[in-house]
Amino acid sequence: MKKIALAIVVLSLAAGCSSWRKKGTDANSGGSNITSETTGGGGSEKVDASPMNFSATGSDSGSIEGLQTVHFDYDKSTLPAVEKEKLNGNVAWLKKNPSSKMLIEGHCDQRGSTEYNLSLGERRANAVKQMIVKMGISDSRVSTVSFGKEKLLANGESESDMAQNRRANFVPSN
Repeated sequence: MKKIALAIVVLSLAAGCSSWRKKGTDANSGGSNITSETTGGGGSEKVDASPMNFSATGSDSGSIEGLQTVHFDYDKSTLPAVEKEKLNGNVAWLKKNPSSKMLIEGHCDQRGSTEYNLSLGERRANAVKQMIVKMGISDSRVSTVSFGKEKLLANGESESDMAQNRRANFVPSN
């Protein structure tokens, strides 16, 4: 019995090794991160070898190409038209990365009670999620959370500082 189990394990490992890929630089990539890979069957395919960026601060970090934080007007959970345009890029990012999921964080400025801001942050995150789903992203790939006024980007009292805090932030995950 042990010999049969060992044979199954060895055959499984051998079968898994037959699907190796050999990487090579694509001469036509023009300096991009597109590489050509030779599959185990002798075929070739082009893949984007750019490293994925999953910053813990998401779009707030400004370092995830294609993702932008959207901002809200004071005490509103509807996006201004200018901010809605940013969602096109975020949806394109999700379509380009079909195995990734997205957490939308709703945030508020420091005015108002904790309870009120948690509720407003939730409405903001859910409103953005609804828009993204209407743009073709599966509901199961997008989740929401509200941080209310607990994660401020700017601590000042000016309108400019508070405007930075009224946002929906996009945090990708696998």
